[in-house]
Amino acid sequence: MKRFFVLIAAVAAASLLGDAAAQVSRMRMQTAVPAAADEFKMLQKFSQRVDAMTNGRLKIEVLPDGAVVGAFEILDAVDKGLVESGFAWTHYWSGKSPAAMLFGSPSGGSGLGMDQLAWVSWFLEGGGKELYQELFEKQLKVNVVGFILQPVGPEALGWFKRPIRNMEDFKTRRFRTPPGIPGAIYKEMGVTAVALPGAEIIPSAERGVLDAAEWCCPVTDLAYGFQRAFKYYYLQGLHQNTVNGDVYINKTFWNNLPKDVQAIFEGAALASLMESTAYRIRANALALIELKTKYGVQVMETPPDYFPAFMAAARKVMEANAAKDPFFKKVLDSQAKFAKDVVPYWVNIQKLNTSVADAYLKGAK
Repeated sequence: MKRFFVLIAAVAAASLLGDAAAQVSRMRMQTAVPAAADEFKMLQKFSQRVDAMTNGRLKIEVLPDGAVVGAFEILDAVDKGLVESGFAWTHYWSGKSPAAMLFGSPSGGSGLGMDQLAWVSWFLEGGGKELYQELFEKQLKVNVVGFILQPVGPEALGWFKRPIRNMEDFKTRRFRTPPGIPGAIYKEMGVTAVALPGAEIIPSAERGVLDAAEWCCPVTDLAYGFQRAFKYYYLQGLHQNTVNGDVYINKTFWNNLPKDVQAIFEGAALASLMESTAYRIRANALALIELKTKYGVQVMETPPDYFPAFMAAARKVMEANAAKDPFFKKVLDSQAKFAKDVVPYWVNIQKLNTSVADAYLKGAK
């Protein structure tokens, strides 16, 4: 009988250990996008992948904008534990630390010529990830762990009611730009930059308040309906040639997750970087075809004098911010060191992509 009770106790202990090993953690993710947005759908796919990889031990509930808090309250809500995690773009927090823009939407590759993939290389291999965590811990001073999840760039220059031939034309248009540093760069260029929320862009254009506007890229702009108010679309822009959506997790919640679940989440985040890039190439291409064939949108070439004017203004604005903010300078210096080594190689090898595509397109005609 004694051996029987010992056996029962051992089975019970094993059962408890099994339950502990299979402990389910539930994480609500408050996003800055509506449920219909591509970003939201990709986050749902991400949550399903994490669920499968952890064998159901981490359940992520993706919440649309405003379900618990609004977009610009997400970071504080995660910090305080009101929600376990959130999704937005790092540059949303530029008002708390200007250096956040160097992670979320570094205009013109921080004025250093980095494109989206070169920025990801800096983040993963050039010290960016460590500076990113320093941003949260020492600059924003929040109880948060961050993960870059969805590269978005390059975004388009934007939409115009009438074509522009050069920068002098551009300067005569009232142009909706992102707030903060991108807007400051356009003002430095002499462009009349107007900061407006996304929901106000099309009504303002229809009322004649705006002559031109930017938002994102073909797939997103099509969904918003920009083709109703504008007919000229310029793809090549520099104000958000690199854009990154990221997830913030309450650090206390994160530290309580099993180590293997943390590793799985980190691996899934890396996979999402590639999946987001692959998705946007095709989705933007298909959306651009629809804009042209169904809505008669004319896709235009950005005037050549735009690019040197933008980069000169970007460097000036970046240097001004670096002079005022030591952490901004620290991040910018890191990116500059990386760009000095990498951009000459990367721009040279990228000529191959242009050459092979041109050869194909000319042959297809």
